[in-house]
Amino acid sequence: MPPFPKPSFQYQFDFSSEIHALKVWRDTKQGRAIPAKQDGKFLLGSWNIANLGDRKQRRDTGAIRIISEIISWFDVVAVQEVKESLHDFRRIMLSLPDGYEAVFSDVAGNDERMVFIYDGKRVKRMELAGEIAVAPASHRHIRLPGIQQKFKGFDRNPFAVAFELPSSVFTIVNAHLYFGSSSKQSENRRALETYAVGRWADLRMKRGDAYSGNTVVIGDLNMPAVEPGDKIYDALVKRGLRIPEHQSSIGTVITGNKYYDQLSFFPGEAGQAFVKQGVFDFDGAVFRDLWQQRTSKEFDAYVRFHISDHRPIWAQFDI
Repeated sequence: MPPFPKPSFQYQFDFSSEIHALKVWRDTKQGRAIPAKQDGKFLLGSWNIANLGDRKQRRDTGAIRIISEIISWFDVVAVQEVKESLHDFRRIMLSLPDGYEAVFSDVAGNDERMVFIYDGKRVKRMELAGEIAVAPASHRHIRLPGIQQKFKGFDRNPFAVAFELPSSVFTIVNAHLYFGSSSKQSENRRALETYAVGRWADLRMKRGDAYSGNTVVIGDLNMPAVEPGDKIYDALVKRGLRIPEHQSSIGTVITGNKYYDQLSFFPGEAGQAFVKQGVFDFDGAVFRDLWQQRTSKEFDAYVRFHISDHRPIWAQFDI
């Protein structure tokens, strides 16, 4: 998306105090609890960090430290909207604890990369790391009832990377599917992209040669509603992927009750290993005095610019 405008007002905050507030919110607020990293469990996160690296939306040091703190809570985090410039991404990596590593795709639609940041002390990245693309000869198979538009490829190819855990391997697909606009044409294109991801995962499992039996699709799927009858939801689950119920009913964007960011997997190994998932509304914890001093619109504008308009989602698995 285009960079958010810089707020017209100044606001100073102490990042150490904000990080403390985040930890208290995480550890004590009912419905917000994120499990701690622990042996025998795999903690996966996903976060659309809006326009990360865009020259018109550069973060200050305090914001980078807050973002890094949240990322450090997870074993693996799929990050969307990382721009061609890796300036702010490099600053985040330098702010993380020792042992964190990353792998990312090249830029595609909207000048975005798909990025994985992971704790190299707890997980090992395997050989598989590549973008998912549908061969032109197979475009004709990407079709849905009631949609006459033709699939012409992904705007941003989903990025699949395999990670080894003590007793299993997870292939994680980081996706930021097309949004465009609220027009029917854009919605249809989004549905076709969504179905293409589900078809890819289904074919890998059915052919018996999938890199691992644990295929997880996670990211900003631009899904307005998680319910049967929603065109995007129906496209994703059509080939067998399943979306588990969130631990909370919190939306994944800071304005409006939308559920754009999602996690899905097949009922097999990953489904059996799944424990729970949730959304972390960091915006409920940070910048408390700004919330009291300014209007809600001004607060949201500040959070969008300096942190993100999306909230992290997370899921825990037995391993």
